[in-house]
Amino acid sequence: MNTTTTANPWPTASCGDSVDTTPMELSVLGEHLDSCTRSHGRLFALHCAAERAGRFVAARIVTTLAVAVLLIGLASLIG
Repeated sequence: MNTTTTANPWPTASCGDSVDTTPMELSVLGEHLDSCTRSHGRLFALHCAAERAGRFVAARIVTTLAVAVLLIGLASLIG
């Protein structure tokens, strides 16, 4: 049995319209992101910085461990 529907099965499809975001949409998105950033305050910025540092260290775990061992070794020689 072959059934066809005339309704658009993809309600998010562009249907021939522009697929780019409009300047109004970008403006509203920018306002929303600014509002979210302000609502989180300084602790949010600190949390984001800590996450970035953690990802940086995790991606370079061997190098980080080698530097830590080197610094501990130097500190024990000096102290």
